[in-house]
Amino acid sequence: MVAVTKDYAPAKEGDAPVNVKSRMSPVAPVLPPFESRKDRVGRYFRKYLDNFVFDEFAPSYLVRAEGLGFMKNVPIPLRKEDYEIFKGGEGVKAHIIAENMAWVIGIDPKFKYTPQYVAFMNKLFNYKLAEGFMKQGRNAAEREDFDNAIIHFRASLILKPDSIHTMYSYARVCRELYMRGNDDKYIGRFKAESTEYFELLTQVHPRFAQAYYYLGYDYLNLGLYQKAALVWQEFLKRSTNSKDKREIKKRLNQLQQPLTIEKGYNAVLAGRWIEGIETLEPFLDTNFKGWWPLHYYLGVAYARTGNDAKAVASFKRVLGFNGSHVETMNELAELYAKSKDKENERKYRQKAELILSQIAQEKKAQNED
Repeated sequence: MVAVTKDYAPAKEGDAPVNVKSRMSPVAPVLPPFESRKDRVGRYFRKYLDNFVFDEFAPSYLVRAEGLGFMKNVPIPLRKEDYEIFKGGEGVKAHIIAENMAWVIGIDPKFKYTPQYVAFMNKLFNYKLAEGFMKQGRNAAEREDFDNAIIHFRASLILKPDSIHTMYSYARVCRELYMRGNDDKYIGRFKAESTEYFELLTQVHPRFAQAYYYLGYDYLNLGLYQKAALVWQEFLKRSTNSKDKREIKKRLNQLQQPLTIEKGYNAVLAGRWIEGIETLEPFLDTNFKGWWPLHYYLGVAYARTGNDAKAVASFKRVLGFNGSHVETMNELAELYAKSKDKENERKYRQKAELILSQIAQEKKAQNED
């Protein structure tokens, strides 16, 4: 059983176990608890749980410690070296236990005992604990110890979900990880996490200019050019950094052609086939001819206006750039069915079914994981 020696100033008597409202600043829009979110990236940190063993507070300690009855039968994380100290008869200091708890809930915010860990930390320490975890995360990020950084940021966000510094730092490190990643699923998960937190920053702290700066780049990387342009225009309104503003003005100028292409895509999606063709065809002789979506949307517009030969050629170009694009295979199958070419119709339907089967198997494996 663990005996605890406090060496951090205790919180005021009567502090209640944490709840959503007590973790939010009174002026910020209410955010749901961090631990209630979909955890896209936690799987990459679970290996660090192997560094901990679990024990419980001694009943005699809980009798002496006022207001900690909620910790009865709650497993307490100890690093193996902490456990050795404890076995030697020394007490484990409260700040060490809090740090270990931060690692556990930062790794897995949905851990069964996260509410008790949060209540314990709020009971024994003041509001600066969340700030302390944030600073530890920043220091780790500066050393490029990004796993350590993210775990501390996640723990800090559980304690204070609307912290501007933690939200920003967490989004930045997620961005750093997806930009350094080399696995599509890994990149996709961290990209979604980064984008979501920059979006939340613009909602909860709308005056914070740098959120718009990075969110624009996240949208750009996702091919969302109109969204990138809109948030960068917000950045220009709010920023006082002349160097960054010059950079973003240059980016906005470079976005003019992609924005026109996106306008063409939207015309096709809205069923304005001729407008889509007229908007997109001029880009076939530019540097954008390697963009498979350009050929896909042109193919759809050609098919809907009866120009089947051009549609087939466009869809085949799509598969030259993106060989697993199911929608394109289905479009080709429909065109070949229309021309009574049963062999090619069957060929593309089977390809599409194979890709969909592989996707279903991957999702099943992910769910099992």
